[in-house]
Amino acid sequence: MIRFIVICMAVVHLLLADGIVKELAAANLKGAAAVPVIPGLFNLAYVENRGCAWGLLQGKVWLLSVFAVVALFFVIRYRKDVFCFGNTVAKLKFLPHVTEVLLYAGILGNLADRVFRGYVIDMFDFYFRTSHFPCFNLADVYISVAAGALLLLSFTAPSKESAST
Repeated sequence: MIRFIVICMAVVHLLLADGIVKELAAANLKGAAAVPVIPGLFNLAYVENRGCAWGLLQGKVWLLSVFAVVALFFVIRYRKDVFCFGNTVAKLKFLPHVTEVLLYAGILGNLADRVFRGYVIDMFDFYFRTSHFPCFNLADVYISVAAGALLLLSFTAPSKESAST
């Protein structure tokens, strides 16, 4: 029960951080030109994303919302398998828990935007010369870091062959 409360509190704190950053972007960047932070590399910009990464599924807010709810259900339902609890090397024992929190917060952060705004606010704009990486937000960072951690966890989990011997 304590573990559940700690996870919920961590997710709430990350959601608050995501929401605050999005509100700051809306208040300070909406309708304004991008603000260079590191010239030639990084701007703060305001983008209303009505799709998902790389502009895919534009205008399909409800489809993306349903997908997020299904993904969240799947991750919660199969969390022991997804996060490889107990199967990691000693140095990485914290990683499944951190990954779980990041994934929940990322999914919920963008889902809340889609449901309550009809779009996701993005503000981080990385680029090099004329090539721009798609603008993203803090919830996207959570999801990306969680995906990388899941990949790392998949390499540390014992194989099915070694587990059966």
